[in-house]
Amino acid sequence: MSRPVTLFTGQWADLSLKDLCKKARAFGYDGLELACWGDHFEVSKATQSYCDAKRDLLKRNGLKVFAISAHLVGQAVCDNIDSRHQCILPEHVWGDGKPEGVRKRAAEEMVNTAKAAKKLGVKVVNGFTGSSIWHLLYSFPPVSNDMINAGFKDFAKRWKPILDEFKKLGVKFALEVHPTEIAFDIASAERAVEALDGHPAFGFNFDPSHLGYQGVDYVEFIYRFKDRIFHCHMKDVGWAKHPVEAGVFGGHTQFGDRRRFWDFRSLGRGSIDFEEIIRALNRINYTGPLSVEWEDSGMDREEGAAEACSFVRKVDFKLSGIAFDAAFDE
Repeated sequence: MSRPVTLFTGQWADLSLKDLCKKARAFGYDGLELACWGDHFEVSKATQSYCDAKRDLLKRNGLKVFAISAHLVGQAVCDNIDSRHQCILPEHVWGDGKPEGVRKRAAEEMVNTAKAAKKLGVKVVNGFTGSSIWHLLYSFPPVSNDMINAGFKDFAKRWKPILDEFKKLGVKFALEVHPTEIAFDIASAERAVEALDGHPAFGFNFDPSHLGYQGVDYVEFIYRFKDRIFHCHMKDVGWAKHPVEAGVFGGHTQFGDRRRFWDFRSLGRGSIDFEEIIRALNRINYTGPLSVEWEDSGMDREEGAAEACSFVRKVDFKLSGIAFDAAFDE
């Protein structure tokens, strides 16, 4: 299949982009999905010459870039801001830490991210949205419909102006549907699209790992949002087939704890059915990159990243151009 295999750099931000480029090429990747943190892609520095230099660095290593990712700043646009956010945000976005100021600066940074993406020559920005109502997930004390409606209205109020700027620039925003976001399953994703009145710049970075352990039909997600799958993460997760100590909510344990019901796994070593994912992507004519987001607390990341690249190339295949029994047609 001609779909490029890329590596998301978010889990490699401790390495310089120069060093990571060399490793990614040695692992066998076609390109990188650049995270907007570390020195991989800094929005505040994204002049045209800066973007040209990034592309040149990738090109010298035989790599391309199809998307950038702004998960950390995007999270702050709608979130209930607290001290955790200071650890993930650039200083100029965090500022004095007053919540509404942080949210407004995060929104401005997302618009600047779209401008930077255009300079870099990419048309997709992946990321998170944050959510003012995630903490209301479990309905006790009882959560009213009005409270949930208010959360989606807040999301629309904050993101519509950002998405309007994305549209002007010819760039799309791809939400990675994920617990803690305004959309974390099919039902909430549909509601998010509805809240935005079907904004054409809003879609999804499909990632099955965040859906499978919840019991969400991740293949159906592809079909349901076939016109809004702007990017695809290849990421695996394993979940237990027997009772465990820490269930779906994690029991306040750390990743890698054997007591957990679920944990992220290197590609091909978890419970996700990638065969059906590829067939679904073929049916909706998705031709974008298959981007490996490598996370596995129990495996060496370099060994895992190289193995994951090989796995994606093996599992990907072309959609047939003819019916298998066409030879019998008169």
